[in-house]
Amino acid sequence: ALTHALNVLLRSLTVQQTFLLGVTSEARRFIVQYVTYCNLSLFICFPGPWGRCMGSDCGPGGSQSRAVWCAHVEGWTTLHTNCDQGQRPSNQRNCFRVCDWHKDLYDWQLGAWNVCVPVSARTLWASRPFTCSGGEEGIQTREVGCILKSDGSPAEDAICEYFEPKPRLEQACLIPCPQDCVVSEYSPWTSCSKTCGTGLRNRVRSVLVPPLFGGAVCPNLTEFQSCKPGPCTGPEGMYSLRVGPWSPCALPQTRTARQVKRRKGKGQGLRERAGVKDPETRELIQKKRTRNRLNRQESPFWDIQVGHQTRDVTCVHRNGSAMGRNLCIPRDLPLTIQSCVLPKDCQMTDWAVWGPCSKTCVDPESPIGNRTRSRKVIQFPVGEGAECTPLEESETCEPQGEGVPPCATYTWRSTEWSDCRVDPLLSQQDRRRSNLTGLCGGGLQTREIYCVQANAELLKYLNDLREKDKASRPVENKLCKGPIPNRSQLCQIPCPIDCEVSPWGAWGPCTFENCDDQAGKKGFKLRKRQVTNEPTGGPGNCPHLVEAVPCDEPTCYNWQLVDLDQCVPDDEKPCGPGTRLAQVQCVSSNGEEVDRNLCTSYPAPEPVPCEVPCSRDCVLSDWTTWSTCSQTCSSKTIEGKQMRTRSILAYNAGEGGALCPNSSALQEVRNCNEHACTVYHWQTGPWGPCTEDPSASTLNTSSRDGQGPCSMGMQTRKVICVRVNVGQVPPKKCPDGPRPSTVRPCQLPCKKDCIMTPFSDWTPCPVTCDCKQSRKRLIIQLPSNGGQDCPEVLEEERDCEVPKICPGFRWKTHKWRKCQLVPWLLRKERPGAQETCGPGLQTRAVSCRQLDGTQADVSECLKFGKAMPAITQRCQLPCQDDCQLTNWSKFSSCTADCVGVRTRKRALIGRSKKKDKCKNTQMYPLSETQYCPCDKYNAQPVGNWSDCILPEGGRVESILGMKVQGDIKECGQGYRYQAMVCYDQDNRLVETLRCNSHGYIEEACIIPCPSDCKLSEWSNWSRCSKSCGSGVKVRSKWLREKPYNGGRPCPKLDHINQVYEVVPCQSDCNQYVWVAEPWSVWKVSNVDLKENCGEGVQTRKVRCMLNTIDGPSESVEDYLCDPEEMPLGARESRLPCPEDCVLNDWGPWSRCSLPCTRTNNRVRTAYTLRSPTVGRQCPDTTDREPCSLNLNCFNYFYNITDWSTCQLSPNAVCGSGIKTRMLDCVRSDGKSVDIKFCEELNLEKRWQMNISCVVECPVNCHLSEWSAWSDCSQTCGLEGKMWRQRSVVQASQGDGRPCPSQIEQWKPCPVRPCYRWKYSPWSECRVESVVCGHGIRYRNLSCFVSDGSSNGEGSLVDEELCSSLELAIEGDKQINLKEACTLPCPGECYLMEWSDWSSCVSVCIKGADMDFGSVQVRSRAVLAQEPENLQLCPDQAWESQPCTGGECYDYKWFSNVRLNSTHSTIWCQRSDGLNVTGGCPAMNPPVDNSSCDPPCLMPKSFCNEAGMCMCEEGFTEVLSPTGQLDQCAPIPILEIPTAGDKKGDVKTSRAINPTQPTTVQPGRTGRTWYLQPYGPDGKLKMWVYGVAAGAFVLLIFIVSMIYLACKKPKRPQRQRQQNNRLKPLTLAYDGDTDM
Repeated sequence: ALTHALNVLLRSLTVQQTFLLGVTSEARRFIVQYVTYCNLSLFICFPGPWGRCMGSDCGPGGSQSRAVWCAHVEGWTTLHTNCDQGQRPSNQRNCFRVCDWHKDLYDWQLGAWNVCVPVSARTLWASRPFTCSGGEEGIQTREVGCILKSDGSPAEDAICEYFEPKPRLEQACLIPCPQDCVVSEYSPWTSCSKTCGTGLRNRVRSVLVPPLFGGAVCPNLTEFQSCKPGPCTGPEGMYSLRVGPWSPCALPQTRTARQVKRRKGKGQGLRERAGVKDPETRELIQKKRTRNRLNRQESPFWDIQVGHQTRDVTCVHRNGSAMGRNLCIPRDLPLTIQSCVLPKDCQMTDWAVWGPCSKTCVDPESPIGNRTRSRKVIQFPVGEGAECTPLEESETCEPQGEGVPPCATYTWRSTEWSDCRVDPLLSQQDRRRSNLTGLCGGGLQTREIYCVQANAELLKYLNDLREKDKASRPVENKLCKGPIPNRSQLCQIPCPIDCEVSPWGAWGPCTFENCDDQAGKKGFKLRKRQVTNEPTGGPGNCPHLVEAVPCDEPTCYNWQLVDLDQCVPDDEKPCGPGTRLAQVQCVSSNGEEVDRNLCTSYPAPEPVPCEVPCSRDCVLSDWTTWSTCSQTCSSKTIEGKQMRTRSILAYNAGEGGALCPNSSALQEVRNCNEHACTVYHWQTGPWGPCTEDPSASTLNTSSRDGQGPCSMGMQTRKVICVRVNVGQVPPKKCPDGPRPSTVRPCQLPCKKDCIMTPFSDWTPCPVTCDCKQSRKRLIIQLPSNGGQDCPEVLEEERDCEVPKICPGFRWKTHKWRKCQLVPWLLRKERPGAQETCGPGLQTRAVSCRQLDGTQADVSECLKFGKAMPAITQRCQLPCQDDCQLTNWSKFSSCTADCVGVRTRKRALIGRSKKKDKCKNTQMYPLSETQYCPCDKYNAQPVGNWSDCILPEGGRVESILGMKVQGDIKECGQGYRYQAMVCYDQDNRLVETLRCNSHGYIEEACIIPCPSDCKLSEWSNWSRCSKSCGSGVKVRSKWLREKPYNGGRPCPKLDHINQVYEVVPCQSDCNQYVWVAEPWSVWKVSNVDLKENCGEGVQTRKVRCMLNTIDGPSESVEDYLCDPEEMPLGARESRLPCPEDCVLNDWGPWSRCSLPCTRTNNRVRTAYTLRSPTVGRQCPDTTDREPCSLNLNCFNYFYNITDWSTCQLSPNAVCGSGIKTRMLDCVRSDGKSVDIKFCEELNLEKRWQMNISCVVECPVNCHLSEWSAWSDCSQTCGLEGKMWRQRSVVQASQGDGRPCPSQIEQWKPCPVRPCYRWKYSPWSECRVESVVCGHGIRYRNLSCFVSDGSSNGEGSLVDEELCSSLELAIEGDKQINLKEACTLPCPGECYLMEWSDWSSCVSVCIKGADMDFGSVQVRSRAVLAQEPENLQLCPDQAWESQPCTGGECYDYKWFSNVRLNSTHSTIWCQRSDGLNVTGGCPAMNPPVDNSSCDPPCLMPKSFCNEAGMCMCEEGFTEVLSPTGQLDQCAPIPILEIPTAGDKKGDVKTSRAINPTQPTTVQPGRTGRTWYLQPYGPDGKLKMWVYGVAAGAFVLLIFIVSMIYLACKKPKRPQRQRQQNNRLKPLTLAYDGDTDM
């Protein structure tokens, strides 16, 4: 049963209904098919889904199948025979087998979206009434189908679905709410249409917003009111002559035949007459005929035929009915027939074939070009014919065909980098220093960048650079698109390393120059020094390293004393005289130990005599070492001396012992350094230039890269022998051995020829006739090392070829032809017509000429010429009765400007002189007078001053065109400009030349020059912070002047504005040493005069001395020596008595072995100088003490200092430098000691002492040159500006000068008047001499001048000033100076002229982001003059157009109460304050207060429909004791949280009107109460009923209490309107003011 019902239902449904139910058409077809096929009583059949398309080939040859079965209604399948076989669906069909390559052949075709249909209309069952707020949700659909791309034919959807899902068929949309028509307020009433009788007054309004989206139509735009000024005294004018429109122009039937006959006759006669003339006469006639033909209208472009047109003149009654003409007042009838030009539409040829594509090559970036096609005019429009459409059209195109070449691509090329220069990096302070030679370190180098065409041949650009012809030709820079390569870069000039040498060593022994050749040679003593820092260019740049002194008795080998043995007494006695054997070794002159046999020829040192004191003898100490020699050499006046001393250790024992010597014997002096003070050395000069070695065979040829060596050359230098403090001496004075070489090989650098680009192409010649063209080339590589020089000419200029004729086209007008009247046959019936006179039409020919007068094609003038002159004009052939006058003469000349008048005259001709009507000078004036022109001009400045602009030519050209920073003048005196404007005496703008001004006021100005930060010079280095080991030394600069005007900033300064440089330093720990003199003689305290022994004191002098290679040399301040190392200056001891044992002084302590532990000891020893007598003992000769850490035993380790600041060469500003640090040997007690202590321990040195570093270069900002001045921003007017720009070529780096802020400059353009063509207002509608009907209104084209500002219309000037302008009004070339109009007859009802377009209004929802476009509108209202004719009035009209930038308005009801009146006014107002009709919400507007009694005069009150005074929203009624409204009190504010509140959790609200729609659009934030009274189904929730019941009970209770408390008389019952307003509690008022 269910199935049966479903089948019946589906069959009965229409397609639309199944669609709305959501059943697709395909599913419906299947359903209907199986319903038809199956037995409805018991069986249903159903086909399964189609299977996959199968087949071997791609395309339409596939097949697919499906299952079809027959089923019982209870669900089980049954035999197919139970179902109707005739209606069985097929189970197999052909299909399209899709393959991957079909993707490029098929695609989805998307149709346009249909109209938006409301969702409610899509539902079958009616929904609840819908209230529109903002817009209504809708759905729009579209057609989507699969198509074959090639021809657009439809294909199966399955093909496209194989690759991409089917696009959606429908989408949501929004239907705006209906927008009612909005009209303005009425205008004031017009005056009465009649001066007597019954007339009409009108007032009109215009449409502001048209009705949209089904809104209410516009109300009447006109309101009528009858008026009766008074009764008419005479008969009213009831009849008027009405002129009808002109009929279309037509040709008289007889004209063409007559004209042909006449022409034929003329031609034959002319030919006959021409035949008798001689050739010269015939040629003259031929020329005249040619000229006449040009003047006749037989041009192929104009087929002008003069015809005629007529119009009707009728007499009409005031009520609009036609009457006999005799009822109209007799008057001159207007013209009813006139000549006219037969209208001909423009005719053009068919389009020519498309021209070639402007893109002739393949360019992947912009493959699209343009191509054009044109057509020609066959027939120009004549009369009112249709105008010509454009003669040329273009379309985009791509180059077609095979073998299209690729487009030329362009790339940047650069010249060779210039030499590295340091001076661009110098600050102003550095530049002022005198010596700028030898600068090194970081620098800057520049190059030129230019654009070339990049094609395959140029890929080997760099390799082929040596071939000049291979360099690319420069083209315009604008053709290169990519980023411009750097024009400058930092570079490095290696700083020369100065040679550093060690101090001089000691003088060596006297030796032969060459020990192998000793015969007769003189001897020399040598001293040497070493190179400690290898200089740039090798040791040849160091000072001399060897000095020589001639000496006698040279030897090559000598015995050297190593040590003396102890004194051994002779004859093995215990004491007495003896000898000390010398321990010697054989050394060479260099001090090296050699084989002892080499010294056998020289006597060995003899044993030294000595004495071992006996027990009673005096004891002396050993001799000290010889002191440093007092002089380095000897002469006649000075001798070198050295000294040694000894002291008494014990005195002799009275008699019997050897006596102590006197004090002089305790000191010895000897001569030293006895060689003469004549020191010689070799001195070298600088190496000369590298010159070609004649013996070398290699030729100096140019290398490919200009870098590698090309051949070997030679350098020479001068070597001389110099005597110190004297000068050059003969070479034989110096030893030959260390003589430096005078010649060395060198590498010759390659020659580099100048390489240049070829000249660029000549710049194109402009269209003007007098100009020049130029071309240029650039230097890519500068010549060096004797290469070929560059040519001087880098730019060439030449005059352009002067074209024979400057291009240009103009229209040439020919003579007007004879005035042509309407044929007499047609007008002879007209009253007052005469055969040979009256109004007519005349024509003329127009041709196109070049500027030199030669004939040109008309299309050229259409393209390049001005507007085409008129080819027809009205004319008048004077009749006998007409007054004929001569043309006006020229005005008489004025004697002076602004003084007197000037006149012009004309005179009557012929019979007109005698006619009285012609003598009426008011109708026909014969003279005209006007004041003499007054040309007074007044100049005044206008606008602001321009930027300060430096004069052109401020740039200094640097060497070979390379622009170096600082070469462009950036500051100094410039000029600023202000535009001058010139006005005439009528305050009209004129050319500035009239005021003898070139258009500007100039004023000198100063662009302040930037001043860099200025610091002092470096202070001297401080002394090293440590006297032993590694310390630091510091130097500083301080601020002298801060930067200003964009100068270089200062480096980072400390709080006292100083900048420091800190470097580590090393002090030699042996630089200063303590030197102790010998101990003084003992001073014995308890003197035993006999024995002279016992306790005593010895003193000695201790001094700090500077240590040199030759020993301590001079005394210095004691603080320079280490105080811990200072020897004792006094000692207490016991002076041995006679016969006591005497020991020498203790020797040095032995070194403690590491590690330091107290189990280890250190030892010192002494030996016996005098043995004691028998019975006396010698003290211990060995002294021990335990090794104690940091007391007498120390550990040693290396300490590394911090890195220094980056050290540059003194001549460098920046670039590569070196950071250094030093190793220190530190004792375990923290004291720095000599480095040898650590070296002896072989401690590991794992530190790097030097690293390279970079000091950032201070690169000043470098700007490009100023561009050329731009075109003026306005072609005329006061506010035109020209601009020029410059760009940053090199941004500042480091502490370089920053870029100035001014990257562009402007100056005013010279003021030019703005001339423009402008229409005058339309004239009144003119209908010749009658009252009403079809007429014409006119307007003129006038030339106006203005200053270009938007305010002001401008001033009228002579048309000549606009003669150079194109004839167009605001871009419209169609000039329309007259148009048909209708002058209403008295009593007629008619449409007014169109109102002005309204302001642009946005169709939107105020407060929500919805905008449906903008619109503006204009309207025509109806005007009536007779009450009887109102039913004959035409319909009012309006029209709208889209616009942009409309304002979004909303509309509200307003009302006010007039003082002392019971009436109030209610109106609708737009949010911009305009009062309107329409647009306000369709709710009940406030009711007129007059319906309440007494009237509602309280503030914030109004009269409701029930005639009760109520309070407005947000206020509550306070009633008087009689129940009348006494006042409206504000409702206390409720704070209710809202869901949409973004700023806080509390919102302030007053009572609201729930009847107003407050629906919130999806996706828009609105005010949503948390307590929603309505459920989703629109019904009130249960809690609302509960709250209402509770409120009602409470209200009853309160009212009862008040009633019982007050017992006032019963109030009249108030009828309240149940309008669902949210009403607060109503309070009774008992007169207490506290309420």
